[in-house]
Amino acid sequence: MPTCGTAPLSSVHIPAIIGDKNADARNRVIPIGTRQPLARHRMIVYQCHVIVYRIVYPSGVPRMKTSFTPPRSSRSASPSGRFSGEGRHFVFLQGPHGPFFHELAQVLARAGARIGKIGFNQGDAHYWPDQASFTAFRAPLEEWPEFLRTHLHDERVTDIVLYGDSRPIHAEAVRLAERLGIVAHCFEEGYLRPYWVTYERGGTNGNSRLMELSIARMQALLPDPEADLPAAPARWGDLKAHAWHGAVYHWQILMRNRHYPHWQSHRDISVAREARLNLRKFLALPLAALARRRAVRRVRRTGQPYHLALLQLSHDASFRAHSPFASMGEYCREVIAAFAEGAPPHHLLVFKAHPLDDGRENLPATIRRAAQEAGIAERVHFVPGGKLAQMLDHARSVVTVNSTAAQQALWRGLPLKALGRSVYDKPELVSDQPLAEFFADPRHPDTRAYRDYRRFLLATSQVPGGFYSRRSRERLIPRLADMILAPEDPYDALARRNARMHQPLRLIHG
Repeated sequence: MPTCGTAPLSSVHIPAIIGDKNADARNRVIPIGTRQPLARHRMIVYQCHVIVYRIVYPSGVPRMKTSFTPPRSSRSASPSGRFSGEGRHFVFLQGPHGPFFHELAQVLARAGARIGKIGFNQGDAHYWPDQASFTAFRAPLEEWPEFLRTHLHDERVTDIVLYGDSRPIHAEAVRLAERLGIVAHCFEEGYLRPYWVTYERGGTNGNSRLMELSIARMQALLPDPEADLPAAPARWGDLKAHAWHGAVYHWQILMRNRHYPHWQSHRDISVAREARLNLRKFLALPLAALARRRAVRRVRRTGQPYHLALLQLSHDASFRAHSPFASMGEYCREVIAAFAEGAPPHHLLVFKAHPLDDGRENLPATIRRAAQEAGIAERVHFVPGGKLAQMLDHARSVVTVNSTAAQQALWRGLPLKALGRSVYDKPELVSDQPLAEFFADPRHPDTRAYRDYRRFLLATSQVPGGFYSRRSRERLIPRLADMILAPEDPYDALARRNARMHQPLRLIHG
């Protein structure tokens, strides 16, 4: 493996334009005498990180532990047991920011499995300390399918592990794994956030097996339909740890990525521009909080019923892969047009921004123009970020593309219209009315069906814990290791347990 030391003083070899497909630009060696713009660029990024750390850690950045002692499990340690990793080779692709993938791999190795990692940038390399099992992919993206096919064949890989199955590199990996009979273990943020994470095989979100499972089938598989719903675990503290690991990961890419000249982010903008947008967002936090309070107060003081439209991040993989819209602006215009056509004249439409929206799409201006063109400017409002619960408590209905936050509306029994593909898009839960008709007279969900749906998720793909803080990982990894080593996925495992519980008694004659 190449070392990751500093570049020579006379030149610096890093991508001059992140994400540019022009090879000359990507591989440009910039003499030190012409690096003033790059130096200013790095200083902006550095200042952004300093501000993030001071906001997230006002009393100082905590000491982060990078080692992890996996718990000993008698089941995993037994070569002949159900949870043995003997004879299996796991290759990890990109994971959540932080040490989660490497710590999980350690547990699988102790169960007897062989492990490896393919990294695509210096951030991936930083969070995989075992360089002996690390393979760097440094070629152009178009060479990835053949590279992966060769690697899987030569290394006799039995399982791949990844986070976010809609990223281009991961989508190709899942397709290839299916053709070769390799198990694809897919992680995603929890469908029931923020206290759970999602673990499935073969795909998540719009590619999940949940898409083909009916509520009736879920109810039939539940061992005890009358059981109480599991309570949410204690808070994990993942937000601060997520901010820290995200900053470290992107700092590695910005400052030390010269060994990966062809790396391209799955995001639609460069890491540098994203850093500048986040810097602007953090600097404007006090003003944003004030604007949010005023916007909420303005809506409530009208005393008029309102419909809530949830905004998502346009660069979110789930939105891009499972949405009929090219951008959130397009979604906003369609919602406003349908509201103008169908909603009663005294109703309001409130757009609620995503808490992590960095302003790359000027949605307030888009919403304002569309409302003016529809002649309903005084009935359309925009709330920048903040907590969703306080807006849901008084909403008449909720519209979304496929946000997981919509499940909070279902939990409250609010009518829900989803315009994209989502795991909760079931006829008992989501209205099939045309959007204008929905605004006129929204149909309510079956609350009993949602309770069973939620119970089914908690019994299968939703695992308590988190990817980012040490405490949440210590809760998550031991259970995940057994789920990964099990011969069946979470849904088949539930069906097997259910069948075993309902086996008929046999009369033995003697």
